[in-house]
Amino acid sequence: MTSPEEYAQATAERVLGNPLGRHLGMTVIEATPERLVAGLTFSADNTTAGDQVHGGAISSLIDAAATAVAWAGVDLDPPPSFGTTVTLEVRFMAPARGCDLVATATVPRRGRSICFCHVEVTDPDGNRIAQGDCVYKLGYPRS
Repeated sequence: MTSPEEYAQATAERVLGNPLGRHLGMTVIEATPERLVAGLTFSADNTTAGDQVHGGAISSLIDAAATAVAWAGVDLDPPPSFGTTVTLEVRFMAPARGCDLVATATVPRRGRSICFCHVEVTDPDGNRIAQGDCVYKLGYPRS
């Protein structure tokens, strides 16, 4: 039987390892059922002006981290069959210039099918770059 921590890690690797996540350079740093830490490796392909990381790449990191933490704490009996982001709100605090980013996603509230997620994005020095809130819906088969 898989432990909750093993399930969280495998789930996070699957979510962040999807084609877009791989393209953007997302990685799993740490995963538990209620907390996920993900990385976004700096790439010139993810920039806008000069070496500034594009807001769309940061927003994608926030959405992926929220999705991964929502799935990581799922009750597997019965397992959800699909899921989707319902809302995504992103607030940018500072530019990220030429550096890797770290996103820490937590779950302030989890229901049976709705999960409220909060994500903080920082640079390597711990400076807050962005934060986001996401409502994620897990879909269960109809009985």
